[in-house]
Amino acid sequence: FLAPNKIAPGGVSGLAVVLQHLFGWPIGAVTLAINIPLFIISTKALGTGFGAKTLYSTILLGVSIDALAFLKPLTHDTILAAVYGGIIMGVGIGIVIKYGATTGGTDMAAMTLHKYIHFLSVGRILLIIDFVIITLAGIVFSPELALYALATEFISIKVIDLIQEGSGDERIAIIISDRYEEISKSILEEMERGVTELKGRGGYSKKDKNVLLCVVTRREVTTLRSLVKRIDPNAFMILSTAHEVLGEGFKNM
Repeated sequence: FLAPNKIAPGGVSGLAVVLQHLFGWPIGAVTLAINIPLFIISTKALGTGFGAKTLYSTILLGVSIDALAFLKPLTHDTILAAVYGGIIMGVGIGIVIKYGATTGGTDMAAMTLHKYIHFLSVGRILLIIDFVIITLAGIVFSPELALYALATEFISIKVIDLIQEGSGDERIAIIISDRYEEISKSILEEMERGVTELKGRGGYSKKDKNVLLCVVTRREVTTLRSLVKRIDPNAFMILSTAHEVLGEGFKNM
């Protein structure tokens, strides 16, 4: 999606897209040629914390890019390429990060530079590097394509966050009621959901309160709301989104 449409969304792979356009060099080979020295330098500067997983994913990325270069682009529509390129890139990077590795590249460069430039955070250094690469792409290709690259980067970050944190399908319910025992019993028996009783104290009244904490799916929110209202119309309930819930009744650890 990205390289055939001249979209270079930051990072080493984005720089490789620019260099391929300028000199005709294979994108995967350029990615490896930049990433391997970066890995060695970063390992010397920061220690062996990157691990074999990062080295493996770095090599696999470079090899895969050139191995799949024979595939024809599915679209030459720049908007579609930016959107779907961002989604696929986000899914790939998200899975790699979720299993304890990185794809190397500018992440390693940023962490190494941060060791010597303490006043800039790793995140800010990454932003600066990506900004420079996208600006270079804007000069080599066009300002319009640089804007598409920014959109791709944004989509990719959102997809990575989604994979890392989950889809947020579960809801956390905090319930404060004088009839907490009835509500707790109904949740356990009618909804077959676990409930935790917490001890609270009113900031204004200074009275001790029992607070119920439970997690339900998005589909069960209406049932829970009706259940609480039926037992105690004056109950106080807070609903918030849980990025991910692990344990019995939800995902396995």
